[in-house]
Order: sequence, then structure tokens, then C-alpha cells
Amino acid sequence: MAHAEVHDHNTPLEYQSETGRLNILGFWIFLGAEIALFSTLFATYLVLMYRTADGPTPHELFELKGVLIETFLLLTSSFTCGIAIHEMRKRNRTGLFVWMIITLALGAGFLGYEIYEFVTYVHEGAALGTSAFWSGFFVIVGTHGLHVTMGIAWIILILIQVARRGLTPQTSAKVFISSLYWHFLDVVWIFIFTAVYLTGMVLHNG
Repeated sequence: MAHAEVHDHNTPLEYQSETGRLNILGFWIFLGAEIALFSTLFATYLVLMYRTADGPTPHELFELKGVLIETFLLLTSSFTCGIAIHEMRKRNRTGLFVWMIITLALGAGFLGYEIYEFVTYVHEGAALGTSAFWSGFFVIVGTHGLHVTMGIAWIILILIQVARRGLTPQTSAKVFISSLYWHFLDVVWIFIFTAVYLTGMVLHNG
């Protein structure tokens, strides 16, 4: 009974096995821990946001254009990830792969731009040890970037498994869980975009 399956066409593929349903529930609980982690990082950053010491201020280095490009790439990847899940539920493995690969490409583009941003800041005199503010900045944005990197690697491994085993209730649950993780990272980025970048540009202006 632990692996009982539901063969109801109205039930999404990822929910058609008891194992899949339990794994999805467990992942929601895991996301609670992730929320606690990022909440702590946000709280720390907000405490340190005025402590720039003698280093450059975010107003001097932050560029809205670059941040908007990163935001566009990541939010678009969330949309394409949603389409991938839609194709999966139609049992269209090719459609799933196409849209997930586009999602991964957008995610990789986001990471590339973020790495370029970090290197630029370091060259401008803003490194991890420059001030408390920049330490908080690199930790919270870097932690998010690390999660995106792990998300890309995780999705690739799941896609390899789907290619070998096909779309089953079990593999579909794994794909769905990875998509929840990806959407979660997009939501976290919206908070980073607002609390870190926009707030930094406004409060340190002048």
C-alpha cells in the first residue's frame, strides 16, 4: 500500500503515487527550513546595511540595468519552468525537456551575469572584507546564487533520470519538486531585488 498509485486522469501525474505525494509534502516542510535560512540572512543584512565604513556605497556601484537583466532572466526561467511542468502533465517528455533546458539556460545566464557583477564590485573596491555592509551583501546574494547552482545541477540529474526511466509518477514527482525549488528561488530573488538592490540605491543616495 505504501506505493499505491492513483490512475485518475484528473490527478496530476506527480500526485499519482503515494511515494510522490509524501515526497512533495516533505519538500514543502524542507522549504520551511530554507525560508528560515534566508529570513536570517535578510535580517542580518538589514542590520548591516548602513555600515559601509570607508568602502564604496551601494549607490555608487549598483546599476539598475544589470539587476533588471538578472531579474528578467530568473523570472522568465520561472515561467518556462511552469510550461515544462504543464508539458510533463500532458506526458509530453519532449516538451518537458525543451522547456526545462530553456529554464536551465536562463538560470545559467543569471549566474553568469551575477559572477560578472561580483567581479566588477571587487575590482571597484567592494569585497567580502571591505565592510560589514559588503559582507552582508556577498553572503546573502552569494547564498542565493549557490542555491541556483545546486538547483541547475539537481534538475540536470533528474532530467537524466527521466531520459532513462521515462515519465512515471515517481520521476514526475521529482521533476515537480525541483520546479517548486526553482520557483522558491525566484521568490527569494524578488525579495533580494527589493530589499538589497532597490533599497540600497535609494537609502544610500547622496
